[in-house]
Amino acid sequence: MKTEYIVLNTEAPDEEVIRRAGRIIREGGLVAFPTETVYGLGGDALNPESSRKIYAAKGRPSDNPLIVHVCRWKDVAPIVRSVPGEAEELARAFWPGPLTMILKKNDSVPPETTGGLDTVAIRFPDNRIAQALIDASGGYIAAPSANRSGRPSPTLARYCLEDLDGRVEMILDGGQVGIGIESTIVDLTEKRPVILRPGYITREMLEAVLGEVEVDSALIDPDSGVAPKAPGMKYRHYAPRGELVIFEGERDIVVEGINRAAASQMAAGKKTGVICTDETKLLYEADSVKSTGSRGDDESAARELFRILREFDDEGVERIYSESFDEGPLGQAIMNRLMKAAGHKVISPGN
Repeated sequence: MKTEYIVLNTEAPDEEVIRRAGRIIREGGLVAFPTETVYGLGGDALNPESSRKIYAAKGRPSDNPLIVHVCRWKDVAPIVRSVPGEAEELARAFWPGPLTMILKKNDSVPPETTGGLDTVAIRFPDNRIAQALIDASGGYIAAPSANRSGRPSPTLARYCLEDLDGRVEMILDGGQVGIGIESTIVDLTEKRPVILRPGYITREMLEAVLGEVEVDSALIDPDSGVAPKAPGMKYRHYAPRGELVIFEGERDIVVEGINRAAASQMAAGKKTGVICTDETKLLYEADSVKSTGSRGDDESAARELFRILREFDDEGVERIYSESFDEGPLGQAIMNRLMKAAGHKVISPGN
């Protein structure tokens, strides 16, 4: 298969290209496209064969559910058993935007799309290209992140091409995404809303609309044994090719610990990389030192994290050491991705 790569104007995407991309999806093919969070790999959500193709293209386990993307609120009701009032409240507050809601599905959504579950994850993305493509494709696009399974999610289209060239019919390049981490997922099928994946929409923001919201125990304890109900809960995600270790603790102790570890690896002939902030960048000695921005700018850290991991891959970095990023409203979401990328390898020097 030859993959067609097309650069689009984000403010006024070419309508003919969008129509062609929509036709590919309607006919059972796959198209990678931008959203405000990360790039998605889209297929027809109501076509079981399309979902099977998504799993195959990504090398993704078929019990890992896909998110169904819509471009109108009214398109939710036809694919679920019922629409709870909580969903309407959240849609008014956060859609279009980086929030995914889990509801009970009806028979129109095949089990291939939902990982065999009786629930469906639904999102209305805040991106013109994504919305136009969803509309042109028939209204329902199943779309996980557009990368090979386990790799860092793509925030630039060139990383979609790197992972999926020859595996998908088309890639739509809409430039760098704005947020950089995947959507918040909230389960509305339990007695009380439960966050299954942290993201840009924080617990505090959800509770301002709904009242008390719980956090799934699998987020707090990855070995809890709780069965996954949402993408990314069961399998290792976001991993760079190099080994990644997180250092946490007081700044000076972390800097000393990372420099000692990097020096040891460089002496052994390994190429090293460090993920840090502007405030500490000049304190590190490694082959490649990359800042996510100011320590107080958690939105920058979220936006830059996956790009930095991909750049380390481009540079052939074999050992990566990262500062912890648990401050600010997005701290939990950033650390969720970073911990998965590191396989939960954390060092607390001095403890």
